[in-house]
Amino acid sequence: MKTFWQFMKRNYKVVLLITALSAILWSFMPHKKEDPEKDRLLLELLTFVLEKGHYDPIAMDDAFSKNVFKEYLNALDPSKRYFVQSDIDEFRKYELEIDDMIKNKDLRFFELTYTRLIERIGESRKLYKDILDKPFDFSKEETINTDYEKMPFSKNRSELKNRWEKQLKLSVLSSVTDKLKLEEDKKEKDANYQMKTLAELEKNSRETTLKSLDEYFDFVGDLDRNDWFSIYINAIVERFDPHTFYFAPEEKDKFDISMSGTLEGIGARLQKKNDITEISELIPGGPAWRGKELEQGDLILKVAQGNAEPVDVVGMRLDDVVKKIKGKKGTEVRLTVKKVDGTIKVISIVREVVELEETYAKSSVVKQGDKTFGVIYLPKFYINFENKDNRDAFKDVAKEIERLKAAGVEGIVMDLRDNGGGSLQTVVDMVGLFIEDGPVVQIKSAGKRKEVLYDKDSRVQWDGPLVVMVNNFSASASEIFAAAIQDYKRGIVIGSKHSYGKGTVQNLIDLNQFVRSNSYGDLGALKTTTQKFYRINGGSTQREGVLSDIVMPDRYSYIDMGERDIENAMPWDKIDEAGYKVSKTANFNDVIAKSKERMAANPTFRLIDENAKWINERKDVNVYSLNFNKFKAEEDAVEAAAKKFKGISEYKNNLQFTSLPYEQELFKNDTVLAQKRERWHESLSKDIYVEEALNVLSDMKTNAVISKGNINLKDKKKIAEVKQ
Repeated sequence: MKTFWQFMKRNYKVVLLITALSAILWSFMPHKKEDPEKDRLLLELLTFVLEKGHYDPIAMDDAFSKNVFKEYLNALDPSKRYFVQSDIDEFRKYELEIDDMIKNKDLRFFELTYTRLIERIGESRKLYKDILDKPFDFSKEETINTDYEKMPFSKNRSELKNRWEKQLKLSVLSSVTDKLKLEEDKKEKDANYQMKTLAELEKNSRETTLKSLDEYFDFVGDLDRNDWFSIYINAIVERFDPHTFYFAPEEKDKFDISMSGTLEGIGARLQKKNDITEISELIPGGPAWRGKELEQGDLILKVAQGNAEPVDVVGMRLDDVVKKIKGKKGTEVRLTVKKVDGTIKVISIVREVVELEETYAKSSVVKQGDKTFGVIYLPKFYINFENKDNRDAFKDVAKEIERLKAAGVEGIVMDLRDNGGGSLQTVVDMVGLFIEDGPVVQIKSAGKRKEVLYDKDSRVQWDGPLVVMVNNFSASASEIFAAAIQDYKRGIVIGSKHSYGKGTVQNLIDLNQFVRSNSYGDLGALKTTTQKFYRINGGSTQREGVLSDIVMPDRYSYIDMGERDIENAMPWDKIDEAGYKVSKTANFNDVIAKSKERMAANPTFRLIDENAKWINERKDVNVYSLNFNKFKAEEDAVEAAAKKFKGISEYKNNLQFTSLPYEQELFKNDTVLAQKRERWHESLSKDIYVEEALNVLSDMKTNAVISKGNINLKDKKKIAEVKQ
């Protein structure tokens, strides 16, 4: 069976690249560990790899230089609290020369910015200490704009100090209002409790902010020249596309660990959004995922260990934030997060090791009227390449389908919400469970003819009514599955307006292989885009994603999510169709129309849509009052408005979800598994989206003869052979 990595390694340009670079760099042997020659070597390696190995290399010209200049300065100073305009004016003379400097391995621009940044960071340490040494006056009428990206750099040192004062004042003011709420809660529970005064809360908040900044600047002070050079390198390589990234040796080790599936802590992946840390993914089975409070898109403002004082992490490097969140199993971490609707919430999470069982496929039976349906939830398209006798998503889903058929289900919901993808071969095999045979996905490498991956087995595991659920975070392999089902008109795709839109394949290229003798040690690796996925109808899933047949309103309905929201994401395009036949002339128009009518008449769906509009209106709110009374009134108004939408989370669909007989037998000896399924079923009973998916199944034709199938699921070798 071909693996995902084998498909990627077929890119002949990468092979040629290795040969060419080995010859070019044969005698390139730097001598001193801290010699800038290492940086020049990296520039030469990376630019050559990108030009020859990237799927769609862009021209390194003046426009490229301008974008690198902008992104690099934004990476160094996202809140514009270090550099002043005179610094930028000095840097500006290199704005259109970076492309030439890269080609000539000229480090002058980097050296200038690096030296100046270290100088400005040293000045800033004294600046914030002086500001936080005195109480803030929250009675003054002044505001702050936090849209730093559109804000100009400070004209001079005086203006920069004013910016620091306002930023720190906002941080302290936010902390004061949070602490005041806690004080009011204590007073409400205990009438004899003596509340702290505003002056005491202000002093305490300044001390907390000072401690947080001291820790941050201590961390920044430990960074060496190589760390800052990596930032410069990534400002260059990320212009090719958002998934191309240089991993310095230490970062490469971390990447290898994450790819191996080792997970710990709260079970969440983080990414940097300007100077704020964002939750990019919740790992199925992890404590954050099970807690149901933390969500993708939440912004982490503060981190506290147990009952300790929270530390402000805005502006901290991602690594430092991760260190504060990670910890020993059984310990508590409290995250202060800003939700997508603008509300601030403190979420307590007990750190655990991620339960791998929760990453596997699982199913449930549900009665709706006189009909019986099945729901299969698949968190990712998993497979063990080293031991194919182990569990994989294809075999597990095939088993669940057989079990659901034995339970007499008349339709199946495949729930791929939040499924970030996984094995390419697995998704090809899985589509084959629902179609007779034919192409599933097309892959194109730079300069090569397309390759079509087929399901070659004419047997069908399930040919009854099928609904595929997706959302904004369904990506990659999930999109391949949904697109194939949609193109064959095999089922109906419902969910968010569109899926994530990641239609590219990345390959991790070890840079050390290009240099025979290297006294610097590990040079790191480059993750770069080498291929693109295409639907069998010829359209790319890149940026566009898969558009749902039935669009269900959610909180992100009016906000661009996924690849289309990334400025330098690779474009959507189209190639020839793969030559497929729709085996059934299914017409879902009536079913889709009925669903739209139902949702339009449903008060909860209307409330969800209203909430989405409110979130869209608030997403660009960047101006805040620094007057205590006005700031608190604004915060209270946001919380009051958010309460209007509380009914969304309290919704119940009154459906009864039950485990299959084989699981019920397991429950007798496995109470932990029983508790997990009980939690999942409780979640399904509050899920309006699953309810509508079942309504759609009811409307679809159910008189099709359900194939009993003839795959012996106990014979794992036969399954593997069938799907070669």
